[in-house]
Amino acid sequence: MVLYYIVSTLYVLICLVLLLVILLQQGKGGDMASAFGGGSSQTAFGARGGATVLSKATTIFAALFMLGAIALAIIGQRGPGSLVSGAPAPVAAPKAATPSPKPPSTPSPAPSPTTPPR
Repeated sequence: MVLYYIVSTLYVLICLVLLLVILLQQGKGGDMASAFGGGSSQTAFGARGGATVLSKATTIFAALFMLGAIALAIIGQRGPGSLVSGAPAPVAAPKAATPSPKPPSTPSPAPSPTTPPR
């Protein structure tokens, strides 16, 4: 569990440094003239200068970011089973003897009326 907290702390620091390194880089011809064909000296797939320290740092921290995400996913996994995989099955309580239902009694004949019908 301690390893998870150490890796997650390092992961947050890597994220912050990666964000800082990306924001410190200079844009590559992102002005309005290059959007409409101006600045023809900069071609889309032309030769570019050597990789700067910031671009190398971006590559390194991006790789560390991905490896950290994979490491946290592996460490944070709780196991292949479900929550109740190791729990014993519940024991059914013995049922109390329930009285069997009484058989229906035969209906008694209706009493005869005491007064004759009119």
